[in-house]
Amino acid sequence: MNELTPTAPRRGGLGAAIAGGIIGAVITAALLIFALPDMLSSRIVRQGLLADPKILSDAVDALRDAQYAPVLASNRAAIETPFASSWKGAPKADVTLVEFFDYACPYCKASNPSVDRLLKEDKGLRVVYRELPILGPDSVTAARLSLEASKLGRFAKFHDTLWAAGRPAPNTIAAAAQAAAIPAKPNGDPEIEAELKRNYQLAGQLGATGTPLFVIGDRVLNGAVGYDALKQAIDAARKKAS
Repeated sequence: MNELTPTAPRRGGLGAAIAGGIIGAVITAALLIFALPDMLSSRIVRQGLLADPKILSDAVDALRDAQYAPVLASNRAAIETPFASSWKGAPKADVTLVEFFDYACPYCKASNPSVDRLLKEDKGLRVVYRELPILGPDSVTAARLSLEASKLGRFAKFHDTLWAAGRPAPNTIAAAAQAAAIPAKPNGDPEIEAELKRNYQLAGQLGATGTPLFVIGDRVLNGAVGYDALKQAIDAARKKAS
């Protein structure tokens, strides 16, 4: 996962507190389970964990989700409402997967097949793409042009063409812009600048440490977590909503 650079806010505030709370919970659980072997309850819990180590990871997941829930609840519309045409999938979805991404991020590119597979398999899924350019000037230019294409209803054309062309550079960005029938240079649209600023702020509030960052229901996933983790989060979100 690419770490945030000075181009965007680093993790801090609530995001750091959430991460610290989860780490603290893990340490506390470990102490209770392994540092107090003479306590009957501790022995029982320890035996249970040895039989099924997933219990601890499930507990950590539940704690993380509970801690992020207030942040997501207060920002749900801002996170899940796409900018113009920056989305794929079901127009009336029952689950929304949000991806904060950077066109220069190899981990974002590695995640694309998993996201595309989910879109093909799940007809009730919508994927909302949020630009989070943190890897230099070419990333920022690509993000701005992607949002310009989005305003014209051509996000998917620009998006797919640039990923296929390779890392953002003057020639690959120009090719994507040509495919989307937009100018090859950003026009300084204040609406687009406001969208980028909003994405940086949202990512910071969600404790982003880099790209990609996924939001599915009440779950926040940092990094290229893979198909299985994304599908599990989708299933959990759908189950909770039903």
